[in-house]
Amino acid sequence: MTTSRVFFITDVHGSTRCFKKFLNAAKFYSASVLVLGGDITGKLLVPIIEQGDGSYRCTYEGDELSLKNKTEVDGIVARSNDSGYYTQLMTKKEYEEIAADPDNVKAAFVKAMVDRVGEWVRLAEERLAKTGVSCYISPGNDDTFDIDPVLTSSSYVVNPEGRVVSIDGDHEMITLGYTNHTPWNSPREVDEGELSKMIEGMVANLKSTKSAIFNIHVPPINTLIDKAPMVGEDMKVVVKGNQVQMTSAGSSACRNAIEAHQPLLGIHGHIHESKGIVKIGRTLCANPGSEYGEGILRGFLAQLEGDRIKSYLLTSG
Repeated sequence: MTTSRVFFITDVHGSTRCFKKFLNAAKFYSASVLVLGGDITGKLLVPIIEQGDGSYRCTYEGDELSLKNKTEVDGIVARSNDSGYYTQLMTKKEYEEIAADPDNVKAAFVKAMVDRVGEWVRLAEERLAKTGVSCYISPGNDDTFDIDPVLTSSSYVVNPEGRVVSIDGDHEMITLGYTNHTPWNSPREVDEGELSKMIEGMVANLKSTKSAIFNIHVPPINTLIDKAPMVGEDMKVVVKGNQVQMTSAGSSACRNAIEAHQPLLGIHGHIHESKGIVKIGRTLCANPGSEYGEGILRGFLAQLEGDRIKSYLLTSG
C-alpha cells in the first residue's frame, strides 16, 4: 500500500514569495507531492519610468512614488514580486508608446506573466528535481492560455490539466482549472454542462475513484468552502446593514461529480475567502484559501494511505 504526503496550494496570483514558500514546503512538511492548483498569474503590471536624471517614478497601490535611485527601484520590484505584481522599467518614450496602444499594453502584460511562470518552473527544477518530490502546476480560470506552453515545456514540472495523472502507485488525480461563469468573464469559464462533460471525461479514464483526487479549481456549490462576496451589476460588492452579502459561487457540476463518484479527496480554490474543510459523503473537500497579497501561504496537507486519508490539516505560513 502506497503512502503519499500531498501539499496543496492555490491562487497565488503571481506572488513569488508564496511560490518560494510552496517549494520550501516539500522539506518543511516532508511532502512527497506538491500541487499548485490554478490562478498562478498576477493581475497588475507596474511601469517604472526613468526620468532622465537617475530617478524613476511609478504608481504603486494608488500612490505616486518618486524613486531616487536604482536601490529604491530594486526595493519596489522586490515588494511587487512578493505581492504578485509585475514591474517593467522603461523610458518615458517607451511608456508613452505602450500606453497609447491597448495591444501594446496587453503584450507587455502577457510577456510579464509568461516570463514569471518560466522563472518559477526553472526554480522548481533547480530546487526539487533531484529530491524525488513530484511537482504539479496547472492553470486556473484567471490564467490566460499564453502560459500553457511554459507549463508543458518542463521535463520535471507536470501540468496535469485536463487529464489523469498517477501521483504514486495507488492514487490518481484529475485536474480542471476551468470554472463556471463569474462576473469577471475570466479566460477559462464555461457553462455547468460543459464543466460536467470535462470532469466526466477524465473520470472515465480513472482506474478507481475510491482512491482518486479531484483537483478541481472551483469548489462544490452550497458548501462552507464556496462562499464569496456578492457582486452587483455595477461590479461592486453588495453591502447591507454594514455587512457584506455572501453567496454560494461554487459549481453544481463539481458537486454532482463528487456526490456521484465519491473520490477520496477534493482539492479546490478559486474563492479566497472560503478557507475550510467539508465532507460530501465519504469525500473530504478542502479549500486552503488565499492571502497571496500579504505574502501568506495558505495550504492543505494530507497523508494518503490507500483509499483512506490518514491525517490532514490546513496550514499557514
